[in-house]
Amino acid sequence: MSQHEDVMDTLRATSRTFFIPIFHLPPGLQEAVASAYLCMRAIDEIEDHAELGKHVKIRQLHSISQLLQAQSDVDTFTRNEFSAAFSRQQDKLPAVTLRLAEWACYAPKSIAPRIWDTTAAMAERMAYWVAKNWKIRTEADLDSYTYSVAGSIGLLLCDIWAWFAGEQLSRSHALHFGRGLQAVNILRNRVDDLARGVDFFPVGWTWEQMYHYAYRQLSLAEAYTRTLVSDSTMYFIKIPLALAYATLDALKRGEAKLSREAVLQIIQDTNNT
Repeated sequence: MSQHEDVMDTLRATSRTFFIPIFHLPPGLQEAVASAYLCMRAIDEIEDHAELGKHVKIRQLHSISQLLQAQSDVDTFTRNEFSAAFSRQQDKLPAVTLRLAEWACYAPKSIAPRIWDTTAAMAERMAYWVAKNWKIRTEADLDSYTYSVAGSIGLLLCDIWAWFAGEQLSRSHALHFGRGLQAVNILRNRVDDLARGVDFFPVGWTWEQMYHYAYRQLSLAEAYTRTLVSDSTMYFIKIPLALAYATLDALKRGEAKLSREAVLQIIQDTNNT
């Protein structure tokens, strides 16, 4: 199996929603976005891990951040140090986390350090929220959390797009894009999060209020996408937005997630508009 096939298989196994848009991106952009997604997924698995203790998570996330900050080039990337950092939890962590160094080095050399920088910063922010036991009391706390774990990814995607296409996307709309996607995840994972003692809703908020927050963030991002004409931005931004909206609608109908058939239909419909 080639490295490309291996990465695509891992993407397919970890996210049905994001696999299809990433799979259709052009060469170069595809490798950069796939690397970024898998790096973020790797540390997200630590933050959300049901069996790792609080202090273990914090220590692991700090360690990853420090190791990433010490890198300067794909050719000199110290993969063995990442393996050593995971050794004590090797039996508990999923493969997507244990292989973080591989994902980090999959990106084209000229954009890889930017991806490492965002991953390192996000690992530190995740450690902060783990230490706080994810206490979200106000909408300002929610804004802070969704920025920490998703809004900053939107900003990274702006930089990846500028690197690839020489065109700067709106950073403020990219921030809403990330926040909206994370709000959808919060709603989708609500039952499981509560079962592990984590509540991402601000104090007193209802499902309707969180739905409103998600729709508002997505609509602010969508307003900007109407000005984009590039085919690549279709898979880069527009399809993930369409899938996010459809997921919210499915959740309102009481469905746990979108079916594969629904995902494919949404992609076809978005392509035809």
